[in-house]
Amino acid sequence: MVKRAERLIDLLVQLARIGAGISFSVLIGAVLIQVVGRFIGSSPVWTEELTRYALLFSVAFGAGLSFRTGDLVNVDVVCESLPGRMPWLLRLFAGIVTAGLAIYLLPHAWKYVSIGKMQTAPALGIKMHYVHFTVWLMLALLALFASLRVVGMLTGTEDGKPRKPEED
Repeated sequence: MVKRAERLIDLLVQLARIGAGISFSVLIGAVLIQVVGRFIGSSPVWTEELTRYALLFSVAFGAGLSFRTGDLVNVDVVCESLPGRMPWLLRLFAGIVTAGLAIYLLPHAWKYVSIGKMQTAPALGIKMHYVHFTVWLMLALLALFASLRVVGMLTGTEDGKPRKPEED
């Protein structure tokens, strides 16, 4: 059972990494087209819009991964210097609060996504609910990775410390 859970978590991490990589590649490509276009005298209008949307998707995929690796803002100096089980309890509390807030915001983010069905991006002509979906995706992945940390801590399979990629 634990092996299956670990494989599922690894799959989710890999999917989030692939999503972040693809969106970052799109961002790099759009900026490159924009820069080259400015050198030759005519930059396509859609590149700026695509750059913003790719950045939003990069953040959406990267937020959960950043929580997992500890790259989000963290006050480890204070937390880890406390005696006994206090650091563990604070990491558990932070995971619960993060997951809880993200889960609470998910339905509100979905309402924001649905508003985008009535809007269209001016340069690319795509429906804005695809872009607004990034807010919901970010919250969902943040809730997922925070919940996984809490479950891992409560089952004893992890201590709640951030997992750096070299540790995977």
